[in-house]
Amino acid sequence: MGKYDPLEHHLRRQSTATYEMSFRDIERVLGALLPKSCRRSEWWANEQAAETRHVQCKAWLRAGYRAVATPATERVRFERRR
Repeated sequence: MGKYDPLEHHLRRQSTATYEMSFRDIERVLGALLPKSCRRSEWWANEQAAETRHVQCKAWLRAGYRAVATPATERVRFERRR
């Protein structure tokens, strides 16, 4: 089980087109702290290339969402992909 699998499972249970979480909410779901690098918008990139090393984005992409982060406020809005 990967570190971000709990986030994927949590997002899969959501039924709304948009779902907002704070960094702290995400840490509760993960049962672990987010890395310091999550305070950079690049960390929240929605990279779809199979060879990406950003394993975190695979969690929300597999759940059918894309992330739109506002690191300054420590919030992320997940939007359903079409």
